Amino acid sequence: MDVAPLELTDRASVAAIARAWTGPLHILVNNAGVMAVPELRRTREGREPQFATNHLGHFELARSLHPALAAQGARIVSVSSNAHHRSPVVFDDIHFEHRAYDPWLAYGQSKTAGVLFAVEAGRRWADDGITANALMPGGIRTALQRHQEGAAISPEVREIFDSYPWRTARQGAATSVLLAASPLVEGVTGRYFENCNEALPSTRRSPAAPASPRG
Repeated sequence: MDVAPLELTDRASVAAIARAWTGPLHILVNNAGVMAVPELRRTREGREPQFATNHLGHFELARSLHPALAAQGARIVSVSSNAHHRSPVVFDDIHFEHRAYDPWLAYGQSKTAGVLFAVEAGRRWADDGITANALMPGGIRTALQRHQEGAAISPEVREIFDSYPWRTARQGAATSVLLAASPLVEGVTGRYFENCNEALPSTRRSPAAPASPRG
């Protein structure tokens, strides 16, 4: 097994991975992410870090690796979250330059972007034999929740975390493995999965995007 460092918020790091890749690439699982970073910090390129990590880095990696993915057909797996219900992608102010920063809205829009990426990649790259799907893995107790520990979190979030049906890492990975390797989803693309099944349409709506403060 070969391992290489990758900093998703740094386009140069993403480009280096893509340049170093040789041969076809059959499976790309966009899994790395951060969640509800409490304070707004900018990346080196001036971006909100959750959107930069959870979406832009993965998007650029997939785009850069497209020739390898298209060589023999491939599967792209975009690990999202039901937190996508919390926010659409606010295109007028993705990086919170003109609105108050909210860590959960930032996380939510980054996960919405991951779903939209899977839908559009599935459409654009279908002729290349590439399929792309998004999924909700479920709640898994890992270091991802490190910003939701202690007295600083809100009572609402604490109640959700205390009552959540947590899964093991193996259980949480099951839907990703299904989409990456199972013949049951051969040719399926542009869909959203949870609990190892395609998710049913949701009647829950994301909050409306705020009006642009720039008028």
